[in-house]
Amino acid sequence: MRRRTALGYGAAALGAMGLTLFVGWWRVDGPGAPKAVASLPLPLTEMDFRLTDHEGQPVGPETLVGRPTMVFFGFTFCPDVCPTTLSDISGWLDALGEDAGQMNVAFITVDPDRDTVEAMAEYVGYFHPAIRGWTGAQDQIARAAEGFRASYERFPADGGDYTMNHTASVFLFDAAGGFVSMIDYHEPREFAVPKIRRALEEETKGAT
Repeated sequence: MRRRTALGYGAAALGAMGLTLFVGWWRVDGPGAPKAVASLPLPLTEMDFRLTDHEGQPVGPETLVGRPTMVFFGFTFCPDVCPTTLSDISGWLDALGEDAGQMNVAFITVDPDRDTVEAMAEYVGYFHPAIRGWTGAQDQIARAAEGFRASYERFPADGGDYTMNHTASVFLFDAAGGFVSMIDYHEPREFAVPKIRRALEEETKGAT
């Protein structure tokens, strides 16, 4: 009897875990995720948008040229993907050690109606200090997303609220503004950090 009960609990736990994994897959990689964009991001030097960072300073694609760059689109009300990814980015930067100081890292909101400069400043304060929060007008966010080939969409939620579906990968560029690679959601550190180091090495080659 006890064995049956234990097996029952185990099956229930596995079922719950399976459901959680399925929901995560549905929202990030499955039919519930934003549609994939076929083309690669433009070079930063070919983008044109104007935003504001979490310290109230004007920023744009030119702000990122000159150092290797990571860019992630998300929003501060994001329940799981955004805090997980920003925590991952913080871990990657820690793994880089002193080399982290050579990186630009921009977290661009897809929900500027709620993500004011003040809200972004509070939110990024929970993560690595190299991460900068960017916000701005809806049309400028759209222009930025178009240049990066990122996608996002607003969806209604319970109680008249709403949430945002968005590209969950991190965009990686070299110091000249050229696209290097994507770092996928939940990509292990042992794969992500070498990609970032590759962007840093390209900066070194360009300087020699």
